[in-house]
Amino acid sequence: MPRQIITTDKAPSAIGTYSQAVRAGATVYLSGQIALVPGTTAMVTGGVGAEIRQVLENLRAVCEAAGGTLADIVKLNIYLVDLGHFAEVNTIMAEYFQEPYPARAAVGVASLPRDAAVEMDAVMVLRG
Repeated sequence: MPRQIITTDKAPSAIGTYSQAVRAGATVYLSGQIALVPGTTAMVTGGVGAEIRQVLENLRAVCEAAGGTLADIVKLNIYLVDLGHFAEVNTIMAEYFQEPYPARAAVGVASLPRDAAVEMDAVMVLRG
């Protein structure tokens, strides 16, 4: 199956040896996003809530570059340095997702790149 590399300048450029997303057939695998501000190497400021929103905005931009939306995400993985922020993730996710919600995992981790508080990656299936 041929692969298509997805890139957009509306999300942060890869900071390592990976692509923002890879499409294989109707499935798009979105790489992990942290709260980097697109077009810069700076993390968003304003606390964990601002980080969660920036991560979701970055994922949205990659989804759109692949021809989809956040509603096309079927699996979302969330990595948190402090699982005490899980309730805030749920509250902010409700601003970005509607039912039916994607399948999801939340994992506590020791650290993330750039001292981020949260990272998310996803699998999206394009319709039609």
